[in-house]
Amino acid sequence: MPLLQITASRHGLTSAAAPVDCRGAPVSDSADAQIRHALAGLPDAAPVLIMIHGMGYVPGLAAVDPHRLVYAPRSGQTTRRYLSWPRHLRFTPEPATGGAASPGLCIGFGWNGGGGVWAASRAAAASAQPLARLIQMIRRAAPHRRVDLFAHSLGARVALGAVPLLHAGALGRVFLLAGAELGPRALRVLDTPAGRTAEFFNVVTRENDIFDLLFELSQIPLYGRGRSIGLGLSDAPNWLDVQIDHAPTLQRLAALGFDLAPSGLRVCHWSVYLRPGIFRLYRGLVHHRDRLALPVLREALLEPPQPRWSRLIPRGQVLPFPRHGPSLPP
Repeated sequence: MPLLQITASRHGLTSAAAPVDCRGAPVSDSADAQIRHALAGLPDAAPVLIMIHGMGYVPGLAAVDPHRLVYAPRSGQTTRRYLSWPRHLRFTPEPATGGAASPGLCIGFGWNGGGGVWAASRAAAASAQPLARLIQMIRRAAPHRRVDLFAHSLGARVALGAVPLLHAGALGRVFLLAGAELGPRALRVLDTPAGRTAEFFNVVTRENDIFDLLFELSQIPLYGRGRSIGLGLSDAPNWLDVQIDHAPTLQRLAALGFDLAPSGLRVCHWSVYLRPGIFRLYRGLVHHRDRLALPVLREALLEPPQPRWSRLIPRGQVLPFPRHGPSLPP
């Protein structure tokens, strides 16, 4: 199935590399033409998914180009962190087993996440507008198709920032993996036309606590004090917090047919996509939406995330720093 590589630049939406088409057909360099070509002939129920990387990636810079790393059609790097998202989501074939790709269109959305946390935070907010334009291109080409977003870390700010710029029903499912965004900003997004009609899966883990804290502190000069969505956010019917290192949640996921391997890690920003078994869950949520309806999942998984530091500090132990500031446990 097609995998498109699109980058947000000062010139608009551009092709980051030669588009990948499993049929070998030529594709135009125009983003709009690429999208129309890729959508032609797809089954009506096939998903369209846009992947959004986090901080540190810079399209065109070989060592940190997301199109060569996490957006690549297959994992070609020795570093495990750079596994191929489209391959594990089954939008590209599985070469090791000969497994076929699932129908659908996968788009890698590149934005400039370099330059430090403040520069990347501002760039993420600014990249929401070109992402919204990309979604609108897809909707114009195929108004009946849902568009899903799959965002890691500061990519969550890009994804959530695009939501208020869209019409109701423009988005299907929004997956936020260890999302780097503040709760008050995310709550405002939910109260918009597209925010009220989309389904949000906020995948969190206490392994990310130190990253959440550092993110909160870094945002004070930009947006003031606020808690990260990594602590959980909302009881809204279209928002679900899923803590993947919480034993009851893992048991309920296993009962639904998704066995996630236990993790011995206490600190990890990438376990939301590196944990063995996690991509099977994401594939199910993307490709089998009807079987994994949000009301069913909410009934099985609706339980607030554990408090911050619960994996690092034994219950009842005194915290090793003062209990004050915008980001410490209450």
